[in-house]
Amino acid sequence: MRSYQPDLTPPWKRSAPVPEVPAEADLVVEEVATGFCGAVIRCEKTAQGPTVTLEDRFGKHRVFPMEPRGFLLEGRVVTLVRPSAAAPVRPARTASGSVAVPGARARVARAGRIYVEGRHDAELVERVWGDDLRIEGVVVEYLEGIDDLRAVVREFSPGPDARLGVLVDHLVPGSKESRIADQVTDGNVLVVGHPYIDVWEAVKPSSVGITAWPVVPRGQDWKTGVCRALGWPENTGAAWQHILSRVHSYRDLEPSLLGSVEHLIDFVTAPE
Repeated sequence: MRSYQPDLTPPWKRSAPVPEVPAEADLVVEEVATGFCGAVIRCEKTAQGPTVTLEDRFGKHRVFPMEPRGFLLEGRVVTLVRPSAAAPVRPARTASGSVAVPGARARVARAGRIYVEGRHDAELVERVWGDDLRIEGVVVEYLEGIDDLRAVVREFSPGPDARLGVLVDHLVPGSKESRIADQVTDGNVLVVGHPYIDVWEAVKPSSVGITAWPVVPRGQDWKTGVCRALGWPENTGAAWQHILSRVHSYRDLEPSLLGSVEHLIDFVTAPE
């Protein structure tokens, strides 16, 4: 019969136990040693022990060993363990990567707004940030172009309690869009954009199943040219629905669009 062996380690030298957390898909953690923060993509069994792959907000992947006390979850040290095969997978994040709030009710709409150029822009923003926008009470509307942006801003009458954010396509130095944006100087208006000719290009090619977005010669309708180059039917409405159906979260979008939309949401919802 084995005799009882007491633990003679002084209490101040003993490591406090930490919770074990199943590394389920979409769980967002921070690796202690490197500070890398990302969502769980998969767990694997290797010769050196189990590993977990994390993906950050910009789509970068890194693989880490699942060592004891190796991760932070909401600021607490935890030990990640392989999830049970039968464990239900429940997303911990919204499509934008924000913390999900199950059962949260939509907030009454703010006076502030976010304007985007077209219907496709609005549908893409809704697809990824819809949950966040409803919780924050932010309405997104589309303008069908920004040629009259100064008049639009004047009619909106922005103020400290009614800020206006505008998302612009092809906002690059020297472009027509940049000259129009420079005319807006109201401190309660923020104009940001992305470098793409159309918001279609802000969807990662890999998510759509293509190697790259085609280069369309100047003078051609860009969307029709894309359909033609990819061998799709020249029905831009159907093509957009196909593209939109392949967008499931922020991981399917280019970082330049992600940063711009997040900036607009922060600006419109900031306290006075």
